[in-house]
Amino acid sequence: MGRNPEKNQKTREDRRTQILTASLRLFSARGLSATKVTDIAAAVGISQGLVYHYFGSKEEIYIALIAGAFERLNGAARELEALAIVPRDKIKMALGGLLKDLVENEDAARTQLLLSQATASEAIPDAARKLMERENRKLYAVIASIMRAGQEDGDLLDHDADQLAILFWSTIKGLAFHRVVQGAGFKAPPVAMLMRLFLEEIPRPHG
Repeated sequence: MGRNPEKNQKTREDRRTQILTASLRLFSARGLSATKVTDIAAAVGISQGLVYHYFGSKEEIYIALIAGAFERLNGAARELEALAIVPRDKIKMALGGLLKDLVENEDAARTQLLLSQATASEAIPDAARKLMERENRKLYAVIASIMRAGQEDGDLLDHDADQLAILFWSTIKGLAFHRVVQGAGFKAPPVAMLMRLFLEEIPRPHG
């Protein structure tokens, strides 16, 4: 009986996803250097040799995780930037979407944690470092651009837009850390609370 190419392709894709998911959880908890291919194989429930069938090394898996994370995040950022809505609502939508991901998917939080670790670590592959340097800037640049547009509208705080972008992503990364630590017990703050970090206050009338 002949093989089904579509079924075989799906099997390969599913196995690759299983390896990436297990690796994300191990790398975010232990770091790259403390994670062995044998650990990844055990977490997936396959042989070490089968891991090498899909990836040449644990470093290759690590780079694939970083690349995949930025592909998703930067893609979403570009879509957000292109939306025909006011900047204030773009920031609100970004916060809402990211918080929803953190609450509903712990691996989304682990991805943010992995990116934070990679940003600060000197012990990552050169290819991963180059990815971080190139792609991480784009995320901050998009939020800073939206902040500037919101300042022109008078809706968002009239502070340095690049610093506001740092505040935005630091808030998300900090919440991601707590999501991983607290697990299912994590409770995200309301979007309205976080929006107060960025909104220009309207003076209240006296008297």
